[in-house]
Amino acid sequence: MARIVATIAVFPYIDPYREVIPGEHPAVARTKSSSRWLQEHVNDPYVKQAQKDGYRSRSSYKLIELNEKDRLIRPGMLIVDLGAAPGGWSQVAGKLVGDKGRVLATDILPMEPLQRVDFIQGDFRDEAVLNRILEHLGAAKADLVISDIAPNISGVSSADQAASIYLLELALDMARRVLKPGGNFVAKLFQGAGSDEYLKELRGAFDKVVIRKPAASRPRSREVYLVARGLKA
Repeated sequence: MARIVATIAVFPYIDPYREVIPGEHPAVARTKSSSRWLQEHVNDPYVKQAQKDGYRSRSSYKLIELNEKDRLIRPGMLIVDLGAAPGGWSQVAGKLVGDKGRVLATDILPMEPLQRVDFIQGDFRDEAVLNRILEHLGAAKADLVISDIAPNISGVSSADQAASIYLLELALDMARRVLKPGGNFVAKLFQGAGSDEYLKELRGAFDKVVIRKPAASRPRSREVYLVARGLKA
């Protein structure tokens, strides 16, 4: 991992093209390609549905579909959401865990409050932020860790892919730290260099791993979602 870290350490994990409802995310400089993306985004049926349903992000429907297929979230669960802002996944999870459950969300970006969601702002790669997360959890262990993190887009495909895998490695390390034995992990993967090796590592850590492509995930995107069940002791 040392070589990868040296290559991508300058990239934050904020994705300027994160799929959010217009107005819910800080503005980014627009290139011709990002302007085309914005036009497509505004006309996206999932964006329009998210506005109608009151969700903060079109990606909310990805977690909803994953949960319907894999029954990941139940009332009373403790869930950790990595890279949570603007809160699309935390919003869904907070509703599903009910009054006896809780979601602990973290992101570099600020996030507006959500019911049943505690938020820690900061980069979970930083030791101080990691310690805040661990202190907040205390002796409690999470039932589920979810991660919709994507790297900042540099335009250099090899560097972007390396950054993506690096973040997945960190998310898996976090899952190992905070999950109870038998707990589950859901994360976004961009298929490409390093993805096969990561899948192998994930399958070594969990009893069962499946790959999903939710309907809300754009067909041309290389993103898929990994659902890992049953953290091995």
